[in-house]
Amino acid sequence: MPQTARSPRSSSRLERAPAKAKTTSVAKAKPATKGKAAALRSVPTTKTAVKPAGEPRATRPTPPPAPALPKSQSVPPPAPQRPSQIVAKGYVPLVNIPPLPPPPKNLKLNVGDKVVHPSHGLGEISAIEHREIGGAKGEFFIIRILDNGMRVMVPRTSAQAAGLRPVMSSKEADKVLETMKAREVAVDLQPWSRRFRAYTEMIKSGSPHEVAKVLRDMYRLKFDKELSFGERRLLDQAKSLLLKELAAAKGVTEPVLQARVDEMFRT
Repeated sequence: MPQTARSPRSSSRLERAPAKAKTTSVAKAKPATKGKAAALRSVPTTKTAVKPAGEPRATRPTPPPAPALPKSQSVPPPAPQRPSQIVAKGYVPLVNIPPLPPPPKNLKLNVGDKVVHPSHGLGEISAIEHREIGGAKGEFFIIRILDNGMRVMVPRTSAQAAGLRPVMSSKEADKVLETMKAREVAVDLQPWSRRFRAYTEMIKSGSPHEVAKVLRDMYRLKFDKELSFGERRLLDQAKSLLLKELAAAKGVTEPVLQARVDEMFRT
């Protein structure tokens, strides 16, 4: 058969066809490379190096056991510890306080009677109630303190042991006032901390004469200088414990007795 001659246009198409296919294959491969790069970017990178599998982990060598000492060279037992230096010792009072006179044996108190509590001063029995405390039943005096209205409960069977006593008589009140007039100083210890401790012992003794000495020393100090916080505290405690009882014993009001005491220390 006779061979037909190809046109130059058709031959150029045939030559360009592979190149076109090559370009299309490259164009299709681009998304794959983009996806691979995105996958590589999404993988988190860590700074820790991964040990190859099969490599044993390094372990710290255990020290060899200490050789046993012979019996003659055995470790001596630990020395006993010394006792602590902070040891509770017996309390030694700084002032000599005479003992209180014994209370009356048959102390009969009823509702409405006035009594003196050694720590709170003058009070009035407002009720006598039967109560159970700690599994023990008994009668209790309910005392209303006249200075601040506080209620104090005292067992009836141990009222005398607690220091509860009736109001002093008028003659005893005169003796207490004479104690307040004395020119002596009850405590002259140094430093102030020891004096404060001594005055506190006198107030807690429950003796009206000892409380009168504290009131006397603080009153005289008040006319000489301005009292410190501790001195004002002692003065207020002595006044609350003593003046109301003295007024009740003398049958006068507390302002009248207060004016009498002020005049006593001014002269």
